[in-house]
Amino acid sequence: MSNSPLPYRIWIITLFPELFAPFFDSGVAGAAFSSKRGNQFEVKLVPMRKYGLGNHNSVDDAPFGGGPGMVIRPDVLQKALLEGVVAHGGYGEDFSDQLHVVYTSPRGKLWDSQQCREFARVHWGERDRDLVFICGRYEGVDERFLQQYVDQEISIGDFVLTGGELAVMTILDSAIRMVPGSLGNEASAKNDSFFEQKLLEHPQYTRPAQFEQQDVPKILLSGNHAKIDKYRQSERERITTKYRPDLMAKGDQK
Repeated sequence: MSNSPLPYRIWIITLFPELFAPFFDSGVAGAAFSSKRGNQFEVKLVPMRKYGLGNHNSVDDAPFGGGPGMVIRPDVLQKALLEGVVAHGGYGEDFSDQLHVVYTSPRGKLWDSQQCREFARVHWGERDRDLVFICGRYEGVDERFLQQYVDQEISIGDFVLTGGELAVMTILDSAIRMVPGSLGNEASAKNDSFFEQKLLEHPQYTRPAQFEQQDVPKILLSGNHAKIDKYRQSERERITTKYRPDLMAKGDQK
């Protein structure tokens, strides 16, 4: 009998499961979520259309009260959740204690580095409930489904996408970097912009040492790591002040 821990399960309810194939098949995220980097993940894509109504498997309808666009029906999403996730995953009647349901929407809490680290710690560090992501489309999801089943709403910014798939990929891609063992080099995440200090990352240079009559800063070629670290910290502050002064202001307020 195997003593291996159960995998972290991630369920994604979406109208377009094919959009996730390149994400989970390539790059850092692909390696991490395919369990090639140590942590055991099991990703399940739940096609919403499979649970649609009628001959055309309709998933949406016109909004009550009038207005443009269409709204995803609550009964369709309920069926996708209860049959496609709960029943298929064997969660049973107490599924709400075993699943954390996330919906990406403009009214959700804004996703930032602090929320990202906390999300990764709770769900993949302390091994909280399995995750379910709801990918919205059209004018959104019927409010009654959100009130009944959704535990958390997340916004990745003050703009509108055509669907929640890209938002879910953004959340997963940024959060997986916070999980030990997910990156080939653990220092990569710690040196990222916003990781601990509210600062952008310092400028990066590689070969050739001279390009278009511009030289790599000599200190980076010195081999003196203490001086290099000090230089890079000053560059982080300079770059942040130049491009994102709002971040410097936030840091001063703390």
